[in-house]
Order: sequence, then structure tokens, then C-alpha cells
Amino acid sequence: MTDNELDRRSMLTRSAAVAGGVTAAAAGLTTVAGTPAQAAGRVRPPAGTLVRPDDPRYPLLTTGNNQRYTSRPDYIRMIKSTRDAENALREAHRAGKRVSVRSGGHCFADLVCNPAVEVILDFSEMTAVDYDPGMRAFAVEPGARLLNIYEALYKGWGVTIPGGICYSVGAGGHISGGGYGLLSRAHGLVIDHLYAVEVVTVDGAGRVRTVLATREKNDPHRDLLWAHAGGGGGNFGLVTRYWFRSPDAFGRNPADQLISPPSRVLVSAVDLPWSEVTEKRFARLLKNFGAWHEQNSAPDSPYRHLSSLFNVNAKAHGSLSAFTQVDATVPGARRLLDDYLTALLAGTGLTPRAMEKASGEIGYLPGMAEPREMPWLTATRMVGTNNPTITDPNSRAVHKSGYMRKNFSATQISALYRHMTRPDFQNPDTMLVLFSFGGRVNAVAPDATANAQRDSVFKMTFQTFWPNAEDDQFYLDWIRDLYRDFFAETGGVPTIGGRTDGCYINYADSDMADPAHNTSGIPWHTLYYKGNYAKLQQVKRRYDPADFFRHSLSVKPAKR
Repeated sequence: MTDNELDRRSMLTRSAAVAGGVTAAAAGLTTVAGTPAQAAGRVRPPAGTLVRPDDPRYPLLTTGNNQRYTSRPDYIRMIKSTRDAENALREAHRAGKRVSVRSGGHCFADLVCNPAVEVILDFSEMTAVDYDPGMRAFAVEPGARLLNIYEALYKGWGVTIPGGICYSVGAGGHISGGGYGLLSRAHGLVIDHLYAVEVVTVDGAGRVRTVLATREKNDPHRDLLWAHAGGGGGNFGLVTRYWFRSPDAFGRNPADQLISPPSRVLVSAVDLPWSEVTEKRFARLLKNFGAWHEQNSAPDSPYRHLSSLFNVNAKAHGSLSAFTQVDATVPGARRLLDDYLTALLAGTGLTPRAMEKASGEIGYLPGMAEPREMPWLTATRMVGTNNPTITDPNSRAVHKSGYMRKNFSATQISALYRHMTRPDFQNPDTMLVLFSFGGRVNAVAPDATANAQRDSVFKMTFQTFWPNAEDDQFYLDWIRDLYRDFFAETGGVPTIGGRTDGCYINYADSDMADPAHNTSGIPWHTLYYKGNYAKLQQVKRRYDPADFFRHSLSVKPAKR
């Protein structure tokens, strides 16, 4: 039997098994090679390129979006298919090479690029997005970028996933860490719509196999899907394909298998000039933001159709910035938006103005001070592709995160104001991003997926960007001092319970595993995974017992 015949037979068997109400895994199929296009008889693409140090592409491929992290691997293997991934993994394992895995290159920490890595397995050329009728689900390859996914799903079938703003983030890492965006308050996390995952694994004896795991209750590999629903990337194997079907999907019409975004949205983008912001006004503004989200983030809140991204920029930027989007098709959409902005500014004396320049994830949007209505995909393109700070491929950056269950404390606000207005800090590309959360995200039980933070009301990202390596230590010290002071009441980190609820693994931060910076006594894995870590360890022991896939924040196999 030829390789093409094997690919075709595997795909047809999988489709028949799932269509018949039995998962492919339950039917005994664990090796799935090829794509729907290959199943139709096309020739499998050639093996991915091997890039060694003497190749002119090598410098490009030994770092990611954050230039702080670099590596000197023996080679980079570009992966083009599931079979290609199997061969690449087998080759690296037999040679005893330390591997790391990359899709979009947006990893915030050193999980992909670091001095210990000997082989980078790069999935950025696996970019297909299609509908799989056998699985009754949408198939997405790990190298597909978010904007390409949104374009393909919406133009092809009128559906989408509730993913992030940044257009160039790769699906592989975004999905496995949870995935969220402006539609999450209305529709949950990306992983809440994940139906299946295809993973190339290697066991303790070095045997490579490809496992198809679905959320079907009788699937013997269901735990592997659970682990990829928020358990982070680079932990269990090589993801070669995701499938999406919403839990409440019905029938066989592709348009009924995933959520539909609003046909039109109402958007607002405003600046609040620092020249008008006193410490008292700053405190009231943040308290307003926190109070509104405490009051309006229940799963059934009418405000679940509204999401806001509020950049608390450093004073050097010149202003604080707020971008807000609401589903224009819901009754009273303009009132929802107006009520939110009124609540945000209440008692501050601040007058919103048109945005004067880009602000982190928010691009230059001077015409949005007066809310404008536009098609959803237009707004998604506008925000996603117009953010030069966070997508600058030449920048260096540091990021830290936190989930908030309740409003800010006075200590937190005071620390933030002090650091953002420090006279010696003159970097305008610095901000605390406050992102609306809760809503339908909180309708899911903490143990239903590996993503355990299911009762937060907003999420935070502390971040700063700069161009020169000689300034690394200054900015690392600055943000570490801010983070420690902001969470001084809980040992320098957002502890579990009370006001905070840990960290987001897609905003990976190796400091959380360093007792010099995490003085809370709470392990890093509790901050990221809470009570779900023990189950993640069991999954790790089953699919990667020798801990072949590992990095500075990787799941460790459970001890026997």
C-alpha cells in the first residue's frame, strides 16, 4: 500500500467512524495521516524544509516576535503535514535532540527560543482552514493566523471562533492556551468550541503515533483533548490539526456548527489625556472600570455583548486609551455603549477625545470618538491589523498577567499610578491592558476544560516594548518592581481566590517559576492551572511519560 493510499484510507475510516456516532479513537484508529485535500487523492506535499545554520533563513527562524528570545538550534524543521510531523519527531527523538514547537512565533516567554533548544519544529506553513463533513466540524491547522481563520470561516460559512485581536498570532499556541477576544463575553473562550485535536506523540519507548482525541464521552483519548483546552502549548506532543464544533451545534449544515458573529458592531475609540489626569482622577477611573465589570459580567448579563479594551498607558505615552465594541444587532446597543462609557468616566471630570496615536493593541483610530457602526469583519480587520506596537517584529518586550475577580484595591491603584508616572520612565510603548472578561466564559465549570479561571470579571496584561538589547535590564527591573508592588498584598503575584485568580498561560512568564520573583509560596503551576494541574500531569504521564516535550513552564508527568 502506498503512502497516499494509507492517507486516504485513514481519513475515510475516521470520517465514517465519527459520522456513525463512534469516535475514530474509540474505533481503534489512532494514526491519522493526511488532510481532507489529500484524502481526495491529491499528492501529499513534499517534506518540510530543513534549515541549518549556514542557510540564509536561519537567523529569521531562530527567534520569534519578541527579539529578547533567541536560540542556536542544530536545525529548524518546517512541518507541512501530519506525516511530516511524525517523521520530524521520530528523527529528533532518535538523535536525542531537545525540541521546541512553534506556530505563529508570538510566545511571550522563552518556551520556544532558548539556548537549550537543539531543534525547532515550525508549523507556520500548515495554514489550512476548512470544513470536515466527516467530523461535522471546522478543521484548522496550527500555523493558520487568527485573521486568516476569521476571514476563511466568515466568508465561507458565516461563522467564527471568539479569538484574539492580534491578527498574526498562530492558532497552535492561541488555542491550546485557551484563547479569548472581543466576542468571548458573548460566546466563551475559543476552547469552549473545540471538538477534536490531532496530536503526534512519542511514548517512553520512542514509538511515535498520531492520536485523534475528541470530546465524545466514549472517546478513550478524551483526556488529551481536555488537556489541549487550556493546558498550554509544547506539553504533550505536536498538534497538527484542531476541529471546532460548538456544544449546542445541530444538524449537518456547516453554518450551524459554530457561532455566528454579529453582522454589525458598534465601536468606540477614545483617548483620555494624561495632562488632565490627577492621582485622584486616576484612582476613580480605575475603580469605575473595576466596579462596572463586577456588576455586569454574569453569564446572562445584557452587557455580555459589550467588550472593552482599556489601555492604562504610561504617562510618557500622553494618554490613556479605551476601545469598546458592542454587538449592534442587539436591542439598545447604543444605550449599552453609552451607559458603559458614562460609568467609566463618572466623577472623573475627564473629557474623552479622539485617539491621537496608536496605543498597544489599539491602532490609530482618530475617527471613532463618536461611535461608528460597521460590519464585524471590518472592525476585526481594523483593530487586528492596525496595532504597530505589539506586532513590531523588531521589538523586545516583557509581559505579565493577572485575572481579577473583584475591583482593584487602593494599594494596587497607588502602585500602578506611581510606576506609570515615574519621572525617569519615558517609554511610551508601555501599558497595563485591562480586558473585559466574564460573561459566557464564566458559564463553564472550572474543571470542564484545563482553563480553570471561570469566575473572573476582567483580565490584565502588564507589558512594555523597547528596541535595544542594552536596555533589557532597565525594563525588566521596572516591570518586575511594578508587578511586585501591585500584588504586594499577596506575595508579589495574583494568588488564587479573593480579589485575584492567578495568571494566563498564553501570557507565559517564567518569573512565576522563580522564587526570587514569586515570593508567595504558591507554585507557578497553581497560578496558571489552579486545581487542574494534577490532571494535566496524569495526561502528561500517559502521552509523554519521558517528558520529551519540555520547557521552563511545562507540565511534568505525574509520578507513578
